Amino acid sequence: MTAIASTGPDLIPAIRIYDTLQRRKVPLEPLLPGRVGLYVCGMTVYDYCHLGHARVMVTFDTVVRYLRARGLQVTYVRNITDIDDKIIRRALERREPIQTLTARFIDAMHEDEAALLCRPPDLEPRATEHVGSMQRLIGELIARGHAYAATNGDVYYAVRSFPDYGRLSGKSIDELAVGARVEAGEDKRDPLDFALWKAAKPGEPSWPSPWGDGRPGWHIECSAMSADALGCAFDIHGGGADLQFPHHENEIAQSQAAGCAFARHWMHNGFVRVNDEKMSKSLGNFFTVRELLPRYEGEVLRFFILASHYRSPLNYGEDALEQARAGLTRLYTALRGLAPGPLPEGLGTEWRERFHAAMSDDFHTPTAVALLFDLAREINRLRDEGSEVAPPLAMLLRELGGILGLLGQDPEAFLRGAAADEVDADWVAERIAARTAARQARDFARSDAIRDELAAAGIALEDGPTGTIWRRA
Repeated sequence: MTAIASTGPDLIPAIRIYDTLQRRKVPLEPLLPGRVGLYVCGMTVYDYCHLGHARVMVTFDTVVRYLRARGLQVTYVRNITDIDDKIIRRALERREPIQTLTARFIDAMHEDEAALLCRPPDLEPRATEHVGSMQRLIGELIARGHAYAATNGDVYYAVRSFPDYGRLSGKSIDELAVGARVEAGEDKRDPLDFALWKAAKPGEPSWPSPWGDGRPGWHIECSAMSADALGCAFDIHGGGADLQFPHHENEIAQSQAAGCAFARHWMHNGFVRVNDEKMSKSLGNFFTVRELLPRYEGEVLRFFILASHYRSPLNYGEDALEQARAGLTRLYTALRGLAPGPLPEGLGTEWRERFHAAMSDDFHTPTAVALLFDLAREINRLRDEGSEVAPPLAMLLRELGGILGLLGQDPEAFLRGAAADEVDADWVAERIAARTAARQARDFARSDAIRDELAAAGIALEDGPTGTIWRRA
């Protein structure tokens, strides 16, 4: 197997990713040449998506976009956990059927995903649709001596039966054993063991099984669903850093103990922090996507997420989001008023090479975004000089931004934004004309007063060689 080579210029490097399991950057070496299977742990649908979920969505949507831009065929799988302790508790609290609760939050998740300009995954398996596969996997683990049925109807994975347990997270079994305990109602042989199957409790959903009626544990879900979607071995398993232990560690133990090679590479995006503190409900610094969308467009949130490397902490703050909005405004301003034009041969080569050098290096979006700003400055310079090269470079800016899921809107629509719906465009045009007349008459006091009047209405003016244009303030 060889690393992915460029289908374009020889100077575009092979793709390297940081493999959490190996703790280093490695070449992306697909099991099947030209094809990549990617499985990402998705949402447990008992509440609205928060900023951490948004980061997972945007991160792996961008990974998929870039892999496809490099000519790879990608099968992107992101599961939905629609049966879980949290879901059962929330349904009981709200006195509604579990299916009603999960359907509502699945719809909300899809709305948030679309607002963030994320394309849907190719496959979106739901846990409740794969219980049979989970039962077969549990049966295989029991047959191989890696799991056991307890007298209370639960089935547990025997952690000490898997010598490599802890390799992904860097935790040793002896370290984990310190402080481990058996909770009330559990019938484990070892405090480290975890549930594969949970015996039915009154009022909870259940399925018949060889071990009695019950439901699957959380960890077994992804081992079964990834195998159903991508086979017993696939290229990349992704998710948030919070899933590294115990969820992903347990997935490896289950799948490999059952004879599956499982994931070749592991990718984890970093935590979201709020004013340098970890985001959590207990600290009162918890934000859902739909709480932020009325104040910040989905593309602004996406740009904010991409401005940090996916493995770095993402620090939320109002200032950071305003900077993201200002940054996008700069890029759209560079595109404004430029009609498409053919790119002269060889003109875009250096820009593309720099872009791919950044993205090939473990999807380094901050460097790629910085290049977009450099390209926007060059477009503005050429436009001021009246150069015919500005329009085709604007097309290149759109092309490279599009790989990141950015710059797909009409520039005028973005720059005017909500102001276009709230302000009478004819009135704005009349006020701009009055201001122009005042300036020509050298009545600068009146000119400034009109500018202030428009600013109070949320309108900013930009004077250029071809006249005055407006955008939201």
